[in-house]
Amino acid sequence: MSERLKGKTAIVTAAGQGIGRAVAERLRDEGAVVFASDLNETLFDGLAGVTTGQLDATDKAAIDDYFGNFERVDVLVHCVGYVHQGTIEECDETEWLRSTDITLTSAYRVLRAAIPKMKASGGSIITIGSVASSIKGFPRRAAYGAAKGGVIGLTKAVAADYLKDRIRCNSVCPGTVDSPSLRQRIEDLAEELGGREAAEKFFTSRQPSGRFGQVGEVASLCAYLASDESAFVTGQAINIDGGITI
Repeated sequence: MSERLKGKTAIVTAAGQGIGRAVAERLRDEGAVVFASDLNETLFDGLAGVTTGQLDATDKAAIDDYFGNFERVDVLVHCVGYVHQGTIEECDETEWLRSTDITLTSAYRVLRAAIPKMKASGGSIITIGSVASSIKGFPRRAAYGAAKGGVIGLTKAVAADYLKDRIRCNSVCPGTVDSPSLRQRIEDLAEELGGREAAEKFFTSRQPSGRFGQVGEVASLCAYLASDESAFVTGQAINIDGGITI
């Protein structure tokens, strides 16, 4: 493994499991000093070589306190999100507000706290978007698609506003990735669709590649965007989706 991120300070949110954990491990392996946060600190068991801490990304005061510990941030990867399963009729206002608060407003709060720490020396911000967003509509993803579409819009706006400060901002937009979150959604859908096999088919049927993505594949793309090798890349929503958007 290269050390192309040596000397960089990186913050990864929602890093206890899934994509966030894989990103934290990859940035660590490439030489970054990694600070990993999650709402549930027990998920950090077995995660070595990074500094871990509890952070509720829906709590503005907690976010401001957390980022107050840093004089400089070189890389931010914001992985926080919540998947509501349902049509617009199946999403009441409480669930709508919960989805947008966790997925979109958390990105606003975290990026707003991080950017002042990057202005002096530049940096790379990576949001985890989704192809289920402004990129493509999916069944039963009304709230999630709207929130992730907002994340992409925010990403592009930040990229435009802070290019002069040498701050880049890109969104990594996965397709269906095998993660604890996906496995839970499969379990949630199994009862409704008549079993785990039918629920899993619901997700695999939309993957032209015939398989789920792996968290390590997403982490590899994030590591590239965190590095100086991607210095000419900003304001992009980059799909990593096994052919969904072909």
